[in-house]
Amino acid sequence: MTEDYKALIARAVFDEQAFVRLTMRGIVRGPAAPWRQIVVRPVELRAGRHLQFSYFDAKKDVSKNYAGAEAAARLDEALGIGYSSLVLQTRDEDIQVQITKKGKALIHRHRRAPEQAAAPDLAHNRAKALPLPPGQPDAFLHAIGIVNEHGQVRPAMQGKLAQINEFIKLADAGGELGRFEHSPINVLDCGCGAAYLTFALYHYLNEIRGIPAQLVGVDTNAELIARCADQAAGLSYTGLCFTHTPIIEFSPEHAPDLVVALHACDTATDEAIAQGIRHGARMLVVAPCCHHELNDRFDNELFRPVLRHGILRQRLGDMLTDTFRALILRIMGYRAEVIEFVAAEHTAKNLMIRAVRAAPPGDPQFAAEYRALKQLWGVTPYLEGLLGEQLTRLLGDSAA
Repeated sequence: MTEDYKALIARAVFDEQAFVRLTMRGIVRGPAAPWRQIVVRPVELRAGRHLQFSYFDAKKDVSKNYAGAEAAARLDEALGIGYSSLVLQTRDEDIQVQITKKGKALIHRHRRAPEQAAAPDLAHNRAKALPLPPGQPDAFLHAIGIVNEHGQVRPAMQGKLAQINEFIKLADAGGELGRFEHSPINVLDCGCGAAYLTFALYHYLNEIRGIPAQLVGVDTNAELIARCADQAAGLSYTGLCFTHTPIIEFSPEHAPDLVVALHACDTATDEAIAQGIRHGARMLVVAPCCHHELNDRFDNELFRPVLRHGILRQRLGDMLTDTFRALILRIMGYRAEVIEFVAAEHTAKNLMIRAVRAAPPGDPQFAAEYRALKQLWGVTPYLEGLLGEQLTRLLGDSAA
């Protein structure tokens, strides 16, 4: 029942010994929401413990503090908006709630080990927690051209730094980057380009989080790969290397634990996902870009009024492509979600697919949904072809 998750969240939010943070975002299937995201956390004021509600839209955020009955009313109001994705962090566990289009609440709980217990940050006026704060420039930010010689972010790089920060924050949501079972972890950045994310992730894991990590960036642009290798050598990043190769042809020396791709174009995102699945990566985080491959191949008579308009056809193609990708990941045993990446003001390509291996592959429900969607649109996604027998044997005889 949908009310069950609201009661669960309310109990946790008002548990002063355990509550850390609540984030509400995602698709709203009722009236348009005034905020794209709401974050709730405890704060300690002179008047005692309050709940701070931070409301975010595309251009600003507003924070207000409430206590007692007023806090309860504001929480009820926020839960009533109908966000599709809610993440509740407590001292001992992370609870993820996904609301389906039929209003069903899917609840996933992830217990923390005792040594990973979280504690609430009760500071009232705190700086926004960014993995790479602009006011604390690092040498690598200057080396890769994000900040100038004075440590100031270059105007043209404001959006890029915002993308990198949000990518890392979402990748590490719920402490996922601290849950790998061995060290060092191996990270593969597919279609790394100028490698802004590659350098940032290497720095964040090794130097900020203290998580030993080795990273490999791959791309087909030989000039960029050579420049990135020189930059890594200049920074003495011995665990960071770059390879000039198509993504799908790359054969890693060590199977990747984490596969990332920031705006890898068109089928390059499929190749990144295929690399992660083939090698059994525990986690994949990709922000797709320019979905061309499927756009000219799908058709449906009932949707002709939509498909005759180029821009609507393109957007529908984008949604179908990412839906197929998320379904394939679920079939392969990953807990996959499609979420908003950054505000549209930073990039029009603002969706992210985040997946964590969490179940045995071959869930019949997801396989049935995938077969039905293929039949409805008369297409075979590019990613299915890349995975071949590894996927089709899980789909059953009717996959064809």
